[in-house]
Amino acid sequence: MVVAVDGPAAVGKSTVASRVAAATGFLYVNSGSFYRSISKAVLESGGDPNDGEGVVAVASRCRFSFHGGELYLGGRPAGALQTDLIDRWSPIHSRLPQVREIVNQNLRRIAKSQNVIVEGRDIGTVAFPDAELKIFLDANLAARAVRRFRQGVSALSQEQVQRGLEERDELDRNKPIGRLEMAEDAVYIDTSDLTIEEVCDRVISEIRKRQSSGRT
Repeated sequence: MVVAVDGPAAVGKSTVASRVAAATGFLYVNSGSFYRSISKAVLESGGDPNDGEGVVAVASRCRFSFHGGELYLGGRPAGALQTDLIDRWSPIHSRLPQVREIVNQNLRRIAKSQNVIVEGRDIGTVAFPDAELKIFLDANLAARAVRRFRQGVSALSQEQVQRGLEERDELDRNKPIGRLEMAEDAVYIDTSDLTIEEVCDRVISEIRKRQSSGRT
């Protein structure tokens, strides 16, 4: 069974998806970590991160796998992916159609033989349009900025984080391919005023409904 979790940045996708995966025994897959891993590989290669062809070449050499629920790249743990520099380049690199196709091919390969919860921004519309369950998490910009700031992974102020998220939204909604949008058959959940536990309970309930109806 594939559970596709979509939504904008800092809406709680990763936390919700990982907790629900742990509660249901599904494999948790964060599609954003694939794009971040590619950007990290590009930056570590010493090449020009503005060179689209070079970025695609690096992406094509990336070998993704999971071991003990942890993402590996080239046989080694992907490592720290939440940095300001990766935050800057990942949305730019993820706009490249060839990079998106490389990531989606890897996601489908990993999901082929097991139950997975995959989260990202075009999971239910592009990566897994036939997913048995699609969830779209949302929240207002101010709530998302507070959440991202409290993660403590950025040296930016809360106001700068909010401006960055607003710019990220603009990029994600206007990508030529894989843009941020909600699938018509997705379950919409506004998380602005909900606790993580409440959101997780909603998602788990939807999974149980699909399982009991045989839609797995």
